[in-house]
Amino acid sequence: MSDGSGTTPPGWDATPPEPPRPPEKTGGLNPLARLGMPKPWRTIVDWIVTIIGAVAIVLAVKAWVINPYRIPSASMESTLHCARPASGCEARFSDRVLACRICYRFGDPQRGDIVVFNVPDEATKTCGQGGIFVKRIVGLPGETWQENQGFVDINGKRLNEPYIKQERRDAQSLPARRIPPDNYFMMGDNRQSSCDSRRWGTLPRKRMIGKVIATYWPPNRISFR
Repeated sequence: MSDGSGTTPPGWDATPPEPPRPPEKTGGLNPLARLGMPKPWRTIVDWIVTIIGAVAIVLAVKAWVINPYRIPSASMESTLHCARPASGCEARFSDRVLACRICYRFGDPQRGDIVVFNVPDEATKTCGQGGIFVKRIVGLPGETWQENQGFVDINGKRLNEPYIKQERRDAQSLPARRIPPDNYFMMGDNRQSSCDSRRWGTLPRKRMIGKVIATYWPPNRISFR
């Protein structure tokens, strides 16, 4: 401060005080910075955590929401393709489909749904293979199923099946069967080459994995159901 005479009174410092410095940053909310980890390592660890988190999300979705599957055989031709040169296959590449694992938690399976399911023990013995099958729901719990010269009757009435091509239909006749509660009659769209409920019986609902909701590969086959 000056007294107006142009001179500084004794005991006064003519140099203005420095403004206070802001406190040093310690990394904000980043715990790695607070631990004193160098920035290059923080970046690497951040990427690793991000990748692990993304993988965990994908695995969780795959386990509980949607799962991909490849069509391995001709049992669903021509609705779902398998790859040549396997017998009965029409396409160069097998269809890849997505199965909704939670759809049947919000509603019952319906006739016409294409379903991915765990093969019953009897089917493993009869068909000579186990694991996972993909078939269509044809008969519902409590209904009576019958096949007459390749055509399906439900409760004595002919079932309209526009998804069956004539060259894929068989000509056999099988007696009427009553479908038990909480069971479903499963058939492949390729009736001439499908090991299904006609041979190994009905499918318990608890063995269903999910409903096929889309074909995602190959690109020219992308579709939703």
